[in-house]
This record gives sequence, C-alpha cells and structure tokens, in this order.
Amino acid sequence: MRDLNNLPDLELALIQTTLVWQDADANRARFVGLLDEARGADLIVLPEMFTTAFSMNSAELAEPEEGPTYSWLREQAARVEAVITGSVIIEAADGSHRNRLLWARPDGEISHYDKRHLFRMAGEHKHYTAGEQQALFELQGWHVRPLICYDLRFPVWSRDPHDTDLLLYTANWPAARRNAWNRLLPARAIENLCYVAAVNRVGEDGKGYPYSGDSQVLDYLGDPLLEAGAADGVFRTTLRARDLAAFRNKFPAYHDGDSFELRL
Repeated sequence: MRDLNNLPDLELALIQTTLVWQDADANRARFVGLLDEARGADLIVLPEMFTTAFSMNSAELAEPEEGPTYSWLREQAARVEAVITGSVIIEAADGSHRNRLLWARPDGEISHYDKRHLFRMAGEHKHYTAGEQQALFELQGWHVRPLICYDLRFPVWSRDPHDTDLLLYTANWPAARRNAWNRLLPARAIENLCYVAAVNRVGEDGKGYPYSGDSQVLDYLGDPLLEAGAADGVFRTTLRARDLAAFRNKFPAYHDGDSFELRL
C-alpha cells in the first residue's frame, strides 16, 4: 500500500436529481445550475446516463466520441475547476454503443470507463456492448476506480487489485431494489478497505419506474459519511487520506487477500 499521509483531503460533491427522459439538451441545461452549487469540490459526481436517463434507445440517443457531451463536460469542468464524472450513451469508434463513464478534468483531458456488467433484466445487453477492462483514475494522488450501477453486484469486478482509495459508483438504481443497493455498498467498502461514493437519481423515468436516491458516501468501515436520502440536490463531504492510512495500518487485512486473475 502507498503512503497516503501526505495526500490532501478530497472534497466530493454528489448530484442526486431527477432526469428528463431522453432529452440531452434539457439535462445538460439543468446540470449547469447544479454544478454552480457544487463549486469548491475536487470531484463532482453525476448519475448514470445523466443526459438521457436509463434508456435502451441506444441507436437513437448515442452521441459520437467527442460529441456534444464531451464538449459540454470540458467546458463545465474548466468553469467550476473540478473533475466531473458520470455516464452517457456513446457510439464508440468501432460503431458499438457503450454506457460510458466520462472523467472530465479541468485541463480538458477526458478519460473513460465502459460499463462491464449490462443489466439483462432490462435488455441492456441487447443494446450495448460491455466494457472489457477496469479503469483507474488519479486525482491529487488519490486512486479512484469508477464502476456503473449493475457492476455493484459483482464483487470480483469490484475487488481491488489497484490499491484503490475510492470506489465510485454512478447509477440509475430503481427503488424496488434499494435494499440491495444499501447492503452491497457497505460490503464493497469493507472488503476493499477504501472509501465508497455512490450516486443515484430520484424521480420517475419515462417508463414510470421510481428511483429512491439513497446516494451516499461510506468510509472504509462501511459507515456513512453522507446520506442523501430521497432529496434532490447537491450533497458534499470530505474524504481524509490520513484517516484511511491509519485504518489500513491498524487493520492491514489486504496482506491476507487472495490473488486472482480476471478472465473476460
């Protein structure tokens, strides 16, 4: 494990809100004001498919790489001087449709992670192509690993081979399965000895499915640092690297973890 004691604290802002069904222009316009409220954070997290809500109309809604949302994220990240992340529907260079998390830095650089586990109960696997690799982003020395919604149910994919400090989940997780959401998130924090931040949406989507929110940030013990409940808005908290380092030194369970290899 790295020495985290010299890392700065990390300021998070989670945006939990309603989404306009399949209307990217309206959603981008709405998020501008919410991003203003999130100013001062180092990392601002938006929900899964934040420009469209969770839609299977990938052929109609997919944006090209370097399309409107790429440009918008670059502009907004520079404007609020923070990393902004969330997933959108993208048509990749090979023509496939991806549920793609974009990680937009204030300097204009954009990295991405493609959702690995596609939610077959909604037919996502019929409309999108699964990602093939994990991602790891660095922010002020912190190691941040992004995952998307249904990925949460798969502990091997969430398991940490990267010395991760923050597991980040962005989601459209329906209210009907909120118990699973609220139970699995602490498990991921505990088993990986890291912070977990998870952003969900609220309101109903275009098919009438309700979303209960429950966006939250958990520490390495699975205890809540932030709980948004069902409210609509911007929620903030601070992650402290020294606290994480002290716990890992006191309880170094990572020394006894099993080695494994992912086969896709």
